[in-house]
Amino acid sequence: MYETIRYEVKEQVAWLTLNRPDQMNAFTEQMNAEVIKSLKQAAADQNVRCVVITGAGRAFCAGEDLSGVTEEMNHGDVLRTRYAPMMRALHRLEKPVVAAVNGVAAGAGMSLALACDFRLLSEKASFAPAFIHIGLVPDAGHLYYLPRLIGRAKALEVAVLGEKISAEQAVSLGLATKVIPLSNWEEEVTQFAERLAAMPTKAIGLVKRLLQESEEAAFDRYLEREAECQRIAGLTSDHREGVKAFFEKRKPTFQGN
Repeated sequence: MYETIRYEVKEQVAWLTLNRPDQMNAFTEQMNAEVIKSLKQAAADQNVRCVVITGAGRAFCAGEDLSGVTEEMNHGDVLRTRYAPMMRALHRLEKPVVAAVNGVAAGAGMSLALACDFRLLSEKASFAPAFIHIGLVPDAGHLYYLPRLIGRAKALEVAVLGEKISAEQAVSLGLATKVIPLSNWEEEVTQFAERLAAMPTKAIGLVKRLLQESEEAAFDRYLEREAECQRIAGLTSDHREGVKAFFEKRKPTFQGN
């Protein structure tokens, strides 16, 4: 079904693995298309309540495969036709998304990680905002997410200086949820993802939607959207289960609906 990625669902978690390890999982047109398809598949699958994006081998994603870049290439068209649809699919996914950054995340690979809701980094992981070193501006939504995570001044520093960011530095900057030792990597990523998958999925989707709108909407409009989302959340079976569990003094069992 897929050639440049692996996609599997386990314990209500969709695992999307970028799978071009010999090329450090660099993006090609086919990989962009397959990531889009898999994200839409995860969005439509009622059994999927969390998505994990990671890389095969020693890298998370090295960004665009530069072997396919030519002098005649229109970089704007590449972004419009390949990267923008991928980032829109990720941005609109109303389920929690975890970037399990197992190695270097460079260029658009870093952009992909920034667009996820959580970033778990292995102790060997790093971010490489490398666009400036080839005379380009950060793309694939990079400068949409970066200042929202670390602030405008620091985002400018990261983008213009283009210095490699270690896992430990990523934590101090606010780019990483946590750093995980290699010895516990798979176990801790799995536990984190399954914890999210056991939570009230629709409420998480509404939280994501409200956070996105709070960055752009006027305050009065935001309050109205907040009320609309709370109405939707209040009609879910997970809300009823949460209230029932509260009064019964037990841990709730959420079903994601």
